[in-house]
Amino acid sequence: MKRMLILSGMILMLVLPVQAQQKEPKIVFDKTTHSFGKIQETGGNVTHKFTFTNTGAKPLIINEVRASCGCTTPSFTKQPILPGKKGNLSVTFDPRRRPGSFNKSILVRSNASNGTEILRIKGDVVPRKRSLSDRYPRQMGDLRLKSHHLAFVKVKHNSVEHDSLGIVNASDKKMEVSFSGVPDHIKLHTNPKVMNPGEESYIYGTYDPNKINDWGFRMDRIRVKVNGKNVSHNTLVISAKIIEDFSHLSEEERTNAPNVKFDQTTYNFGTAGQNSKVEHVFHFKNTGKRDLKIRKIRSTCGCTTVKPDKTVIGPGESSSFKAVFHTGNRQGYQHKSIYFISNDPDNSNLRLNIKGKVESN
Repeated sequence: MKRMLILSGMILMLVLPVQAQQKEPKIVFDKTTHSFGKIQETGGNVTHKFTFTNTGAKPLIINEVRASCGCTTPSFTKQPILPGKKGNLSVTFDPRRRPGSFNKSILVRSNASNGTEILRIKGDVVPRKRSLSDRYPRQMGDLRLKSHHLAFVKVKHNSVEHDSLGIVNASDKKMEVSFSGVPDHIKLHTNPKVMNPGEESYIYGTYDPNKINDWGFRMDRIRVKVNGKNVSHNTLVISAKIIEDFSHLSEEERTNAPNVKFDQTTYNFGTAGQNSKVEHVFHFKNTGKRDLKIRKIRSTCGCTTVKPDKTVIGPGESSSFKAVFHTGNRQGYQHKSIYFISNDPDNSNLRLNIKGKVESN
């Protein structure tokens, strides 16, 4: 008899939760994934309607529908779905500026016993045919360029780097492109020198850091001329980050190299008023075995620095320099950077920070 009671109790424990669950609403989708296949980028929005059924015993209410990105817009049946009835959830995908394959998820939350469901839409967006202005978005008169910025990125101080920038003659006449205000360390030319109507070519650039005494990030601005004349928006930016080449150093030379150590690399000034100055002195020491040579100290907008008395710091010697942050009309949290560039192979471009909050007066 005792065994019968125990067995009956166990059966009740299993059956009661199932019966309770059956009394709750339950959402069942006809399918949870839809593929649009191939769609055109210029074809406009595409929509799929997911259908679901409440297979539970109480009204079903969808509480939230959230897409994984802004390119999908879901809409759904908002009134309660009675037991045995159906509802819909539509998902719209915008293919504009989204070429290539996509796979997006839609999170559905409800009061159902299976309260969270994940739906998916996927497909492949066939890119639109790119126009001349798409491929060359920057315009200088009848000359179009892929960019108004030719970036050489990292340039070793003892090397000469080459790069190019795509251009096209967008006029119906022959065109000659020339340049003015080009510094000695940069050379620019086009090939061919005279471009036919509709012809695509390149601006070829050469960057020689050996001809300037500069380190770190540098930016030069030159003027582009079309058929010998200045045109609107004709500034071409040439940039490079000039770095020291330590690749030739032996293991022994690295062991005996200079080494810079700062007392602190970040200064938090707390709060300061507008149109005021925040000053801080950064102290450092050469803990290496060779002379530490300061190549450059470069600050970001709003900061100025005062050069140390010496730019060559012997082994074991200490030095410092002052940094000044001009708050101006800035307001709120500020974070300014100062770059300490030296011949320390492990810290050749060390970033220092000045941060704090500027309060309005």
